[in-house]
Amino acid sequence: MPAPTRTDPVRVARWGLFVLTLVNLFNYLDRFVVASLVESLKRPFPEGLSLSDSELGWLATGFILVYMLTSPIFGTLGDRGGRPRLIAAGVAVWSLATALGGFARGFVSLFIARSTVGVGEAAYGTVSPALLADYFPVEQRGRVFAVFSAAIPIGSAAGYVLGGAVDHWLGWRAAFFVAGVPGLLLAWLTSRLYDPPRGGQEGVAAHAAGHGAIGGQARAAYAALLRNAPYVLIVLGYAAYTFALGALAFWTPAFLERERGLARTDATVQFGVIVVITGFLGTFIGGWLGDRLLPRLRESYLWVSGIATLAAVPFAWIAFTAHDRWAYTAAFVAAEILVFVSTGPVNSAIINVVEPDRRATAVALSILAIHLLGDVPSPPLIGFVSDHSSLGRALLILPFAFALAGLIWTWAAWRGERAGRRL
Repeated sequence: MPAPTRTDPVRVARWGLFVLTLVNLFNYLDRFVVASLVESLKRPFPEGLSLSDSELGWLATGFILVYMLTSPIFGTLGDRGGRPRLIAAGVAVWSLATALGGFARGFVSLFIARSTVGVGEAAYGTVSPALLADYFPVEQRGRVFAVFSAAIPIGSAAGYVLGGAVDHWLGWRAAFFVAGVPGLLLAWLTSRLYDPPRGGQEGVAAHAAGHGAIGGQARAAYAALLRNAPYVLIVLGYAAYTFALGALAFWTPAFLERERGLARTDATVQFGVIVVITGFLGTFIGGWLGDRLLPRLRESYLWVSGIATLAAVPFAWIAFTAHDRWAYTAAFVAAEILVFVSTGPVNSAIINVVEPDRRATAVALSILAIHLLGDVPSPPLIGFVSDHSSLGRALLILPFAFALAGLIWTWAAWRGERAGRRL
């Protein structure tokens, strides 16, 4: 599929969406391949690495810590200079770091490799949404981010399924190699993308070196975002959501194997299939609803996110308490559909509430906050509670986190409607 010429803006935008969505798929594949290897990594050396549940939780947290701490740096760079090459460099770094995980000899070496993945993904995660916003007009962004976000469940499921299958046939080390190497081709494709003018879709002449400049101007940009009340509320809800979703994604395959007695390949494949189907449906329903309701509701993106997340709470509780396979599988399906409804709308809300030349900075700050408060503490916390109780009991924390996210987003939507502002 050849890259389009720059004289055809529609094809340029669609090609950019295609490439960035494909990269996002591998982004989540590389993140979650380790979740499919949990039980293998617990085995004694040399078959595994003799890791405890707490150490396994810290693998996820190490990645997220580096990801969130380096995101503000890449947010500033993304608002200043060329975006495609910056993203491409990040893709190359995380792909190599994923492959290096296959050479790990213990917790420390695997922790370093998985943490380095966060450096590369920070470049991609902060800059890609801003680039997409400059490809497409405001009224299409709900659906655009739905397409982009659909790669999250598909890539996550691919990580579970690919990791589980390769682990079964070739071992857990090979799973890291297979997951990491293809990213180098994606890095080359990304480097060739067109970088549109910032704010061009809104008719705003934004300058790359404006609010995103280094030093004092960068600090002023972050301070302005903290004074932006709608932005802060969106991010706080997103943090609670990420707390629950991060732990859910990391620990569910182990829960199905350990607490419900499924075979390892069955656990990873079953959860992977659920994530693909529910993520695809939920993401597109959310993007379509957000755009469809926008002419009637000023805060349609937040209403959709908040109500859907609240509706997921009882199903999440049933999923971790029911012992009948049909019952907990149906509950997982319902909960995941409702949870994924918010992925497109909430990202659209974040992008639309800030100025065009602060978007990468806004995404960077949101990444820092949602991970610092969200999936940095949640996997090791669940692992700690599991070590002292059971994994099934530990995961009952998650429905409460989803409820908090839904309440914050719903309140933010109500507050925005009363203020007469559109996000």
